[in-house]
Amino acid sequence: MFVTTNSVQTQTTIDTGPYRYRWVALFVILTVEVMDLLDALVTTIAGPVIRAELGGSYSLIQWLGAAYTLAMAIGLLTGGRLGDIYGRRRMFLVGAAGFTLASLACALAPLPGFLVGARAVQGLFGALMLPQGLGMMREMFGPEERAKAFGTFGPVMGLSSVGGPILAGWLVDADYFGSGWRMIFFINLPLGVFAVLGAIRYLPESRLERAPRLDWLGVLFAAGGAFLLLFPLVQGRELDWPAWTFAMLALGVVAFGLFAVYEGGRDRRGLDPLVTPSLFRKRAFTGGLALGLMFFASLIGTGLVFTFYLQIGLGYSPLKAGLTTLPQALGMVAGFVVAGAGLAERLGRRLLQAGTVVMILGTVVFTGTVRLSGAGITPWHMAPALLVLGIGMGLAMAPFFGIVLAGVDDEESGSASGAITSVQQLGGAFGIAVLGTVFFALLPGAVGRHVDDSAGALRATLATAGVPADAHPAVVAGLRECLTDRVAETNPDVTPPSCRDAGPAADPALAAYAAEQVRAGFEDTTIRTTGVSLLLLLSALGLTFLLPRRARPDDAGH
Repeated sequence: MFVTTNSVQTQTTIDTGPYRYRWVALFVILTVEVMDLLDALVTTIAGPVIRAELGGSYSLIQWLGAAYTLAMAIGLLTGGRLGDIYGRRRMFLVGAAGFTLASLACALAPLPGFLVGARAVQGLFGALMLPQGLGMMREMFGPEERAKAFGTFGPVMGLSSVGGPILAGWLVDADYFGSGWRMIFFINLPLGVFAVLGAIRYLPESRLERAPRLDWLGVLFAAGGAFLLLFPLVQGRELDWPAWTFAMLALGVVAFGLFAVYEGGRDRRGLDPLVTPSLFRKRAFTGGLALGLMFFASLIGTGLVFTFYLQIGLGYSPLKAGLTTLPQALGMVAGFVVAGAGLAERLGRRLLQAGTVVMILGTVVFTGTVRLSGAGITPWHMAPALLVLGIGMGLAMAPFFGIVLAGVDDEESGSASGAITSVQQLGGAFGIAVLGTVFFALLPGAVGRHVDDSAGALRATLATAGVPADAHPAVVAGLRECLTDRVAETNPDVTPPSCRDAGPAADPALAAYAAEQVRAGFEDTTIRTTGVSLLLLLSALGLTFLLPRRARPDDAGH
């Protein structure tokens, strides 16, 4: 039964065939999918500029992504069930309206903390609206049209992936109406208004006759555990790892343990658990969760490291950084297209493994390119490696959900889908936290090593500048301390004490030398941190052998 509502009247119709406005409704659903994907991508490109304007430490760039993905990961555990209880159309409207208002709050944010909070609210409302659209699509379209409808997601998501970083860079650089980076959030307003009005007019009302009850305590355990793990990973380095950060990590592990025990008890009492406990006794599901955590942590975390390297290390503008990522986005679209041409059905798990191997190859080529090109690197040098990396991403992501869901029973598929989607977002949040923390922990040592290795060249520069030979050791030591302290400073707007008296900018030759050592330090740190991404991908590759060989035919559209 579909309930269609417009501004004039409310009409209830019983329809055994496909929903009349199904293709228009699909367009409305795709609109919010685009909004979500754009908002997941744009702050990665705009992050350095946002931090420079609002102030704060480099961890702000991490929180802009982590707050959004963590909130969405937690929200997705209940978003679909809220639609089952209160109606999918109603929850879609609440989610789309809330997401739009949260976007406005992001655009008007006066302080870093306010912006991070608004990003978290965005993620929560996004988790409320996204599952409703997918649920309604299964009801609006008959079996013969369902694959075609779900097939539209690939091209739309691909185009959004291609256009998102470029759009973000263009809007920031264009500075329309003096809005700067704020325009990346203002652009959501017309999309959100369209989604709300379209939902009111064209989306059907639907809900389950027997909806499950919400497990709010389970949500608190999961949310608390995720936050207790994520917060110290992002902030620990800046706070010099006090004892309470390790206590929080331990409590996070305990919270997830309590979550598992509580869910098992709830299931034994015949109550609706947040995640069906029997799933964790299936090797394919637990392997899929671990695989998703590793895979998406590498994927999203590497994107953040890439931003640090391009915009802070190489000094690229947001638009140039966005254009530099274009080959990767195009490669991902190509990978999805190839997978959708029948490879996913024929190869199954082997395609996921092949895609992961291609990603590993692309990552290795990228690190080699960075090392060999050095200071002369250009976007054209990076393009081949990024293209290969993107193709691997598309090949691996296309069959992922279908393969994992093939290892669960039909009655468990709803709970499994929510858990896997949540882990996808959670993996992204942890990738941002872990790789960002590793990057800035390694950076000071890398800069210091380059100063040590080039001490001879520095002494020659000092001699040319007329500095007495007996003063060279003190100048070299002072410059080393200044540069390592500067890159270790959590707030780059603060000048460390070691740089106040004898900063490198006092002499043009020394300033050029200092800039080169910092650039080289970013280069080394990018390579080393990308090595962590490689370890995550290798772990993911090993975990693929726990998954079923093929997806079930009815999961091919997911």
